Amino acid sequence: MTAMTSQPDVPLRLVIHAPTPAALERARNNARNLLKARPDAEVRIVVNAGAVAAALDGPDAETDRLLRVCGNTLAKTGRSAQGLTVVPASVLDIAEAQAEGWGYMRA
Repeated sequence: MTAMTSQPDVPLRLVIHAPTPAALERARNNARNLLKARPDAEVRIVVNAGAVAAALDGPDAETDRLLRVCGNTLAKTGRSAQGLTVVPASVLDIAEAQAEGWGYMRA
């Protein structure tokens, strides 16, 4: 069996979608692992639904800079996300990223 090697000369951009608290935990771990293996990668963690409260209630200094918080979920829950990137709708943010060539992974 041949080991796979990364291709650092190929740009790598990944959206990790986390709609639940457990998915947010997996997304944060996935992002850490990806950036450890490919420090040049661009990573976004898009959170909506139950993951929004988890992100707000359990900040993570290492990965919060990667978060994109769903504005629709914030409006429905009456919360705000100071210091985090808020997008109008997670579905729109994911769709636009994919249209720009970003890969998609659900955590």
